[in-house]
Amino acid sequence: MKRTFLGLVLSLGLVGAIHLDASAQSKGIHGRVKTKDGAPIESATVTIVSLGRSTSTSGDGSFHFSNLPDGTYTIRIKSIGNGAEERTIEVKNGKATAINVSLNISESQLEQVEVVGYNSHNSKTVNVGKAGIIDRDLPQSVQIINEQVIADQQVNRLSDALKNANGVAMGANRGGVNENFYARGYSLGGNNIFKNGARTNNGGSIEASTLESVEILKGSSALLYGGVSGGAVVNLVTKKPKFYYGGEASMRVGSYDFYKPTVDVYGPISNKVAFRVIGTYEKAGSFRDQVTSKRTYVNPSVLYKISDKTDLNFTFDYLKSDFTPDFGMGTVDGKLNNEVGRNTFMNVPFAFNRTNTSNGQINLNHKFNDSWNLNAIASYQTYDRDYYGSDRIQANKNGIAPRSLTRSKSNEFTANQQLNLTGTVKTGSIKHKILVGADADQSHSNAYAYNIDASNNIKVYDKKLDKYVPTTTYDSIYVFNPSQTAQHLASGNGLRTDMPQADLLTKTTTDIFRYGAFFQDLIEVTEQFKVLAGIRYTYQRTPNSEKYTYATNQSEEIINLDGQKNPIGAKVDKAWSPKFGLIYQPIRSSSVYVTYANNFTSNSGYDVNYQPLAPSIIDQYEAGVKNDFFNGRLSANVAWYRINNNRFAQQLLVLPDGTSNSDANMKEFSGKTASSGLEVDVTGTLLPGLNVIAGYSYNYMRYTETNPISSYTTIVDGKEKVTEISGNEENVRLVGTTAHTANGTVFYTIQNGAVKGLKLGFSAFYTGRRNAGWNNTKINVRDGLNRLISVSPFTTIDFSAGYAYKNWSILGKLSNITNAFNYYIHENYSVNPIPPRSFMATLAYKFEKR
Repeated sequence: MKRTFLGLVLSLGLVGAIHLDASAQSKGIHGRVKTKDGAPIESATVTIVSLGRSTSTSGDGSFHFSNLPDGTYTIRIKSIGNGAEERTIEVKNGKATAINVSLNISESQLEQVEVVGYNSHNSKTVNVGKAGIIDRDLPQSVQIINEQVIADQQVNRLSDALKNANGVAMGANRGGVNENFYARGYSLGGNNIFKNGARTNNGGSIEASTLESVEILKGSSALLYGGVSGGAVVNLVTKKPKFYYGGEASMRVGSYDFYKPTVDVYGPISNKVAFRVIGTYEKAGSFRDQVTSKRTYVNPSVLYKISDKTDLNFTFDYLKSDFTPDFGMGTVDGKLNNEVGRNTFMNVPFAFNRTNTSNGQINLNHKFNDSWNLNAIASYQTYDRDYYGSDRIQANKNGIAPRSLTRSKSNEFTANQQLNLTGTVKTGSIKHKILVGADADQSHSNAYAYNIDASNNIKVYDKKLDKYVPTTTYDSIYVFNPSQTAQHLASGNGLRTDMPQADLLTKTTTDIFRYGAFFQDLIEVTEQFKVLAGIRYTYQRTPNSEKYTYATNQSEEIINLDGQKNPIGAKVDKAWSPKFGLIYQPIRSSSVYVTYANNFTSNSGYDVNYQPLAPSIIDQYEAGVKNDFFNGRLSANVAWYRINNNRFAQQLLVLPDGTSNSDANMKEFSGKTASSGLEVDVTGTLLPGLNVIAGYSYNYMRYTETNPISSYTTIVDGKEKVTEISGNEENVRLVGTTAHTANGTVFYTIQNGAVKGLKLGFSAFYTGRRNAGWNNTKINVRDGLNRLISVSPFTTIDFSAGYAYKNWSILGKLSNITNAFNYYIHENYSVNPIPPRSFMATLAYKFEKR
């Protein structure tokens, strides 16, 4: 992307030289655009004037024109912040001479570059793709939320940024602390979010102050990342050190006592070592009563340029986040009820959710020569969560909801190692861009269980014991007006405020080991026709868990048993993940592609032979068009996809002897699911200072084949008991997925005149109808029971205005200006309303010394 060029120029000085090395070994004109210090320049535009043919330099600065007749050509080279430079080059016998071009870059031109933020990423090398391939050559939908969008929209959380990604939608925000995203019908879960290429955890709500960009690689990415779901992978690219002094100090304030100071400082330690430190503190209230949050975040990093060909980047970050767990408005008689106040808090007063997250990474890049590069990553991540509160708000038709307490604690340590070797070779006239890689993950997690003192809980009469005994109900709350709880309860008791003692019972330790190796080749058959092919092998092993009991001070292995009580050993998944794509580029600014890929999901249970169930292989087909217009100032991309899981695991119905199966853990691949959809995204800078980003997506995720209604008979206490089972209702949208989403943002910064630096912007985000609750089984449908909660669509509109003068800037935003009212819902108890109309402003001072 063009900002990449800006970063290189700022690092290497105000005067640069572009070296065009026209190869004498190949037909046509082949070259590489570099600074005078040898660093490649990405996204420079190279044009043959007489033919009107243009191309953009790739991540390594290279470009080429082939099939040129002999003659003299005028080559125009243009990079951001510069006027066009023209030189003449002669082609003889299909081969070209060499030429050098030097460009002078002024500081004023660089300031103009900073305003340009939304230009097309189709010519940018995408980090999440690993192979150093530009987006246009990837047969897969890609979207990038860049630093300018993050700044313009005053993004605080990952969810704020992903609102701009069509096809990615937040499906739930359980307890107000766990953002759960869906892409193409599949939950992103804990495996699909990465930071600088290494897996990270979203449990603490990721901090956005350090983000340079958010890259979304949609569809199946199992070839590159192994055991990830098929919807998308999200890679968070953080800000890096720079070899000149600078930084930014800002203060962000907003409605509901929101305060967030941030400091970002960077510069050189020596001519080979640079640093960057980003720190922020956040304190906020909420439109929800009694809900508060405190967050502390720090992100130091060091870049060591060992040589011109090798650099080493050390990155660390730490986030401490304390948030009042809030399960929102809940449901009344299993349904949404707007008479429950938008601001009404119904958790216990002492509820807390405390998380601590840290990430550390060493990233080595080595360039062997102009063709081969090695990237090695070693990283770790820790995540600790400590929670106490009441979870489920499910009131009866009279508005009375019993509150039970949950005390939990968990911690997780994950290590990741990667090796990625990329290179370019030729076999005759065919060019290959090769990626060979291997990776490994080791995850170690502890889950703690507690015994909560129930002596003061609500009591019921036990006939066998002939006395009143405590239940699991802490107390009950009147959801329409909690302060009136006592007068609405038959017992006449009000709300409790005491925090019962919770003693540790057990600690369960689980390990997961993942290993993978892959090969990928982008084959350039001709300048217009390319093929991408690759395959990966993944091995994933989950040993038996270990359980430690505090009362006895003893540990025991939790043995996985089959239906006959025989041990079945560790859970092992093995899978091959191929990918094959065809790319046709009739002109340099347009790319048409079709691709097939698959991914796998692990399954619990065992088959009829008591062997652990193999993973489900999920096939994905995608077709799309990527277009650049107006010399890359605007891109419009379209993608269609279909995802089929024809090996969906369900309970086995009939045993080989013809009798019914009563073992719920004995399964077979008899079910099917399908997800299909369309995605459109538009982004660009139409005029200087006029930036736009917009998108639309449609998704239909459903079961297409599930078990019919059946029954089996068991003997319980000497009596026959008939149990009915069935699969889910077919061809109904899955809970959590959204049918339609759309987004649009326009920002304009005045470039000249008395009000130069004035910025105005509008953003609109549409979330379509979706289902909450649970998908109905066929038995539910037969019996007239509907477990689904249909959630209506909603649109929020934001207006922004700001002004920049010299080193100072101020930007304000009025969010949800129509005060739209809606929810994010987890199942049928965490009903979290969206924020009402609110205000936010950021005052910033930016400084640089070169």
